Amino acid sequence: MHQLTIIGLGAGDLDQLALGTYRKLKEAKYIVARTDQHPAVAELRAEGIVLMSFDEIYEKHDSFEHVYDEIVEQLLIMCVQQPVTYVVPGHPLVAERTVQLLVEKEREGLIQMEIAGGNSFLDPIFAALRIDPIEGFQLLDGTDMKRDDVQMKQHILIGQVYDAFVASEVKLSLMEKYAYDHPVTVVTAAGSTGEQLITVPLFELDRVTEINNLTTVYVPPVVEREARLKDWSTFREIIAALRAPDGCPWDREQTHASLKRYLLEETHELLEAIDSEDDDAVIEELGDVLLQVFLHAQIGEDDGYFAMEDVLQSVGSKMIRRHPHVFGDKSVVNSEEVLQNWQEIKQQEKPQADSLLEGQERPSSSLLTSLNYQKEAAKVGFDWPTIDGALEKFDEEWLEFRKELESGTKYSQMDELGDVLFTIVNISRFLKLSPEEAMVHANQKFNRRFSFVEKSVKDGQGKFTDYTLDELEEFWKLAKKGEDNDETR
Repeated sequence: MHQLTIIGLGAGDLDQLALGTYRKLKEAKYIVARTDQHPAVAELRAEGIVLMSFDEIYEKHDSFEHVYDEIVEQLLIMCVQQPVTYVVPGHPLVAERTVQLLVEKEREGLIQMEIAGGNSFLDPIFAALRIDPIEGFQLLDGTDMKRDDVQMKQHILIGQVYDAFVASEVKLSLMEKYAYDHPVTVVTAAGSTGEQLITVPLFELDRVTEINNLTTVYVPPVVEREARLKDWSTFREIIAALRAPDGCPWDREQTHASLKRYLLEETHELLEAIDSEDDDAVIEELGDVLLQVFLHAQIGEDDGYFAMEDVLQSVGSKMIRRHPHVFGDKSVVNSEEVLQNWQEIKQQEKPQADSLLEGQERPSSSLLTSLNYQKEAAKVGFDWPTIDGALEKFDEEWLEFRKELESGTKYSQMDELGDVLFTIVNISRFLKLSPEEAMVHANQKFNRRFSFVEKSVKDGQGKFTDYTLDELEEFWKLAKKGEDNDETR
């Protein structure tokens, strides 16, 4: 295997090359360029240096990754026959995917490499834009850029923006966070005689005519907090400010315990928004639930016990562990197998409890506690074979409750009423219905209908005492009838 020498051609004209790099090119016997689309290539040819290129490979494939793979494959074949000098734009180790693939081959012992010279496009871009990278900057690949890669408070440089199509994809990714008219600068051939800077609003990024393989897109940082509200770090910054010594007195006083009621309330409001199929309301209520999560995480950080990173690590590692069919090599056929795997992995993770019911109590909801108890008991076979057994048990408990109403004490009546409710939860479990959601739905329904009764009373004689129970019942029936008509429309 002969040696492969990789030389960077810099960001623009041949004049940018160091003398030593230029001499290496003059002495090279066999030179191949990744692409002809670089001003230095034409200048080298004008001086009589023979170069071939891999441009034809770009025409064969629909993705850059396939192009790069074939270039590397051909370079390995060439190096078997003779020493090869491979020239690339910029610096070989800055935003050059083919070189990274070649480095992997070198580690496998498949090739011997020397990497020499070449200024990256970063230095002339910093000079052209007059920015200092110490303030914080990101270098992103325009052909593989995702919304969550972007840090809005930093200088963003996006390379590999070859054409209008890539520019359009970059624009769409950026517009998921930035304002549509946020200024961006298209920098072409930085540091060369053909250097050009064009600043446009973000929505016009893909309409700029001067976009080619020497183009880099610059996105300036967003300083104003209100302009970067779509960034996760901004929300965390807001919560930290609320809890700071000079922040909000109410937020500073809150504890995990004091916030419990608000988390429960916000969760129910979210469920109501979901039931109403109101997307705007779902967005707002999800935000309120998220606020509670961030507040609890900030309290944990303020107290020195944990931070949001610990929460993310905990839930992220759990999702990876409990989804081996997604993140591992396990196969599943259906959702039932997914749930079975989940429970098996969960049991392996946690120490064996003294009782199956340990940890299943939900202080905020007796209905959910009943449901959890029954689910755990059913897992070991303590369950009716079918729903018929649960329905018969309900009939039995209902009769016992009626009997206690006739001659029992308040305690015995409460005890039998609890048995009735427990059997109703069991029936809901067989039907795969949430008793908690059913109760929320019933409360909402009562609220709507009673509100109609109240309005009818006010629009009529004005007082409940002016109506008989039968008359009030008629109002109730009208409210129910109105709901039934709405459902049939």
